Amino acid sequence: MSSTTPSIPLRLGKSLVIAIDGPSGSGKSSVAREVARRLGLAYQDTGAMYRALTLVCLESQLDLQNQAAVEALAKRFFFEQWFDPGVGMVSAGIDVEHALDVTEEIRLPRVSEAVSAVATNLGARTELIRRQRAAIESVRGRMVVEGRDITTVVAPQAEVRLLLTASEEARLARRGAQLASSGETQSAADVARQVLARDAKDSTVVEFQRAADGVVTIDSSDLDFEQTVAAVIRLVKENVGG
Repeated sequence: MSSTTPSIPLRLGKSLVIAIDGPSGSGKSSVAREVARRLGLAYQDTGAMYRALTLVCLESQLDLQNQAAVEALAKRFFFEQWFDPGVGMVSAGIDVEHALDVTEEIRLPRVSEAVSAVATNLGARTELIRRQRAAIESVRGRMVVEGRDITTVVAPQAEVRLLLTASEEARLARRGAQLASSGETQSAADVARQVLARDAKDSTVVEFQRAADGVVTIDSSDLDFEQTVAAVIRLVKENVGG
């Protein structure tokens, strides 16, 4: 993370929702977190919610193809995410009494390989979207929210809406580097399967690879992390004032 100090928050006393969508490996999570830190906003990783529900389903030995059972669990499972961009902790469990810190576990390959079954469950999506919107309201609409359907479904009225994308080559390289930095070793084929196959499955229920009307596209293929963060902050200031 950059050592750049946070700037003075924009639109003090008013809502400022920055909605960021993008495919796997586009860098949206790390970029969104840093943008939130610099602008003094809360940060919500909606993908963590889908991953947490997937993990709880797996731990409960629930058949992910049983859509009614997954939807029912989505409505009652416990989930808590720290919105401080400098923390990023996630707790989840079948209920509050069984909740554990799952910050690291939701990133494991077994969750990555199974999460699309949950993300494409329309009943579960409806419940998780409700929770995501409630999270935005809980911080009085001052949040950077990232995922796959934020600009069009979760927060279509956000003050800033953008699609962060990158070439397939760049996305695979970034995901591979991310896994390596966390101590995981996966073949190039496994990384490609996780990234591209998940995108293909998830795109059956939501469009996150092409910008909707009014959504600005930022292509980070040839940008490093700092340049991408700067591009997003520049877009924010152009939309709401600096």
